[in-house]
Amino acid sequence: MAKVDVAERLTEVIEQIATPLGMELVDLEYKREGRDMVVRVFLDKEGGITLDDCAGVSRELSDILDVEDIISGHYNLEVSSPGICRPLKKVADFQRYAGKLVKVRTYDMWADDQGNKRKTFLGTLTGIEGGVIGVDLKEGQHAAIPLEKVAKANLEFEF
Repeated sequence: MAKVDVAERLTEVIEQIATPLGMELVDLEYKREGRDMVVRVFLDKEGGITLDDCAGVSRELSDILDVEDIISGHYNLEVSSPGICRPLKKVADFQRYAGKLVKVRTYDMWADDQGNKRKTFLGTLTGIEGGVIGVDLKEGQHAAIPLEKVAKANLEFEF
């Protein structure tokens, strides 16, 4: 099975396990590290994810992966919370976390409303509309960034 097919199948299986438990798949990493493949699953739910939540999903996912043989060869499975600097990936993430401090990195230089070009934008997320993310920057400018230009976006810890 190709790496993309494996990632798609993993996503399906994880969502089948997590969704009925009120959990959401935040991110999935499936990649080679050293000689083995690593499957990293990041889950979240209202009120936060617990160690017991992670352990339960890990056991069930491991059993399914062993039976269905989705991944050939040896792999390491890690199931955890996305942490306080949660990645923002889906349109729903950008809607849900409006008003929160975020860091957005773009693939290429992008200009804010004052014409200042940069790749990293730190500020308050104003939401997403028509596929464009709004960020009120710490320096006072505003940035409107098309979602397809975003290389990485995550919540930032506020002190």
